[in-house]
Amino acid sequence: MGSRVAATSDEEGRVPGSLTAIVGVALVAAAAYCVWSAVSSARTPQGAVAWAIFLVAAPWVAVPAYAVLGQHKLRPHRMSHRRSLAVTQGIGLPSPDDTARASERMRVFSSLAELPSMPGNSADLLIDGDATFDTIFEAIDAAERYALVQFYTIEDDDLGRAFADHLVAAAERGVKVRLLCDRVGSYGLPASYRRRLLDAGVDFPDPASRRPRSSRSRINFRNHRKTVIVDGHWAAIGGHNVADLYLGRDPQMGHWRDTHLALRGPIVSQLQLGFVQDWHWQTGEELGDALDWSPETVPGGVDAVTVLMGPADKHDTGALFYFAAITRARRRVWIATPYVVPDVDTLSALKSAALDGCDVRLLMPARVDHYLPWLAAFAFFDELREAGVQIHRYREGFLHQKVVLVDDDLTGIGTANLDNRSFRLNFETMVMIEDPGFAARTEAMLRLDMEASDLLETPLAQQPLWMQVGARLARLFAPVL
Repeated sequence: MGSRVAATSDEEGRVPGSLTAIVGVALVAAAAYCVWSAVSSARTPQGAVAWAIFLVAAPWVAVPAYAVLGQHKLRPHRMSHRRSLAVTQGIGLPSPDDTARASERMRVFSSLAELPSMPGNSADLLIDGDATFDTIFEAIDAAERYALVQFYTIEDDDLGRAFADHLVAAAERGVKVRLLCDRVGSYGLPASYRRRLLDAGVDFPDPASRRPRSSRSRINFRNHRKTVIVDGHWAAIGGHNVADLYLGRDPQMGHWRDTHLALRGPIVSQLQLGFVQDWHWQTGEELGDALDWSPETVPGGVDAVTVLMGPADKHDTGALFYFAAITRARRRVWIATPYVVPDVDTLSALKSAALDGCDVRLLMPARVDHYLPWLAAFAFFDELREAGVQIHRYREGFLHQKVVLVDDDLTGIGTANLDNRSFRLNFETMVMIEDPGFAARTEAMLRLDMEASDLLETPLAQQPLWMQVGARLARLFAPVL
């Protein structure tokens, strides 16, 4: 009897041990599979190495993280609506001759976009939140047929409720209102907010819904676009989201420095294409033939092209956009961005431009909203400064704008940051404009920002120890930030 009890106890003791062994073997196998997946599918060698080290060093943490964040590619989602006659004629899908006729300065951006640079557009800078949302609300209030609205973040605060008021009013007077937001960026939006819009007739699909067989819903791929289109003839795009924070009402962040664009002309159809693609991906519904694709040209207007970018692209469009802008510079390239975590190619392009005598300046915030990318940036600053790049840190609040100024004629404004997430993981939009007058207005805006900034002159070795250690550790994760 005693021996049977002892045997039973031994068996019970071996069960947890056996289970632990099985879990351990499974974890090693999963880590090995993830390492192979990272090595074979990561878009950069640096990203593959970072994931491989993480998976080997801490598989119990890295395997779940890779399952959520490790996916880097999506199936292309240029849908059948792009072949419809109305859309094709409206946005002027380029033939090889169309791209060849683009100016030498714009040709690469047109090729990246697979859209032609279009003349006859008006472009107005909207500086900071009040100007931006006053203009957007005025446009929505004037809508006659439809409004297509998309933001990364919508919050149920004072601005968010005012935003909803304008959408509800438009829907109640018969305007067809469609609204998209990102499930991560708008994760705190209450169901009651969406219900109010739906009850008023606003078409607002659940951002957390998943279409069958769609990998777009993976949490790692975020729709960072911020676009408003009214009747196919007016559009706004830029860095602002719908929250009081973006009006400078958060005492911790202070003044919120951001830039939006208000646009008229053929460029609106290209922006509308981006919304149509995102709407189709979210809902499966084709909008193309129901929309207006014939905006009037603006006499004497600027040349512009919309560059839509995301993880479904056959090229790394976001990274190539910044690389092309930097390498096109002959006299200067100024970039305003909240995050500076460049990949190897972009880092080399910035250094090469500065060493070639270009006036290369990076304008970024001194304040912190996300510590990991903020720390990672400091790991790049020394080698950028040694090459002659100026680092300006905005001190009057938080700088969130995404603006690129190249020489005296090219200006890019939109949603893409100078980091790997915007380069390869997010769905983003940048509008590139070729016009000396608009470039001059952008220069004046950025000069004011630099007057409210401090030039970084302290090397990392003279920063506090926690920053020195944190920056070097954070840089290891730069490919996956």
